[in-house]
Amino acid sequence: MTPTLAPAVPLTAADRCDRCGATAYVRVVLQGGGELLFCSHHARKHLDAVRPIAARIDDESARLDAVNAPPPPE
Repeated sequence: MTPTLAPAVPLTAADRCDRCGATAYVRVVLQGGGELLFCSHHARKHLDAVRPIAARIDDESARLDAVNAPPPPE
C-alpha cells in the first residue's frame, strides 16, 4: 500500500528556513514523515542531497520573482 500525502499547503511568512530562519520558499516532505523548510539559498545548496529521501518537494521560490520584479512602465 502506498501512503497518501496530504495536499500541499502554501507556505506563509510564518514558515522559516530550518538552516537560517529566513522566509521559507521550499518544503521537502520526507518519505519517512516530517518535513524540511528551506529559504531559496539553502534549497539550492541542499536539494540534491535531500532529493533521494523526499516524497515531495514544494518549490515556491518563483514568488521571489514577483516580489523583486520591476514596476510596470507608466
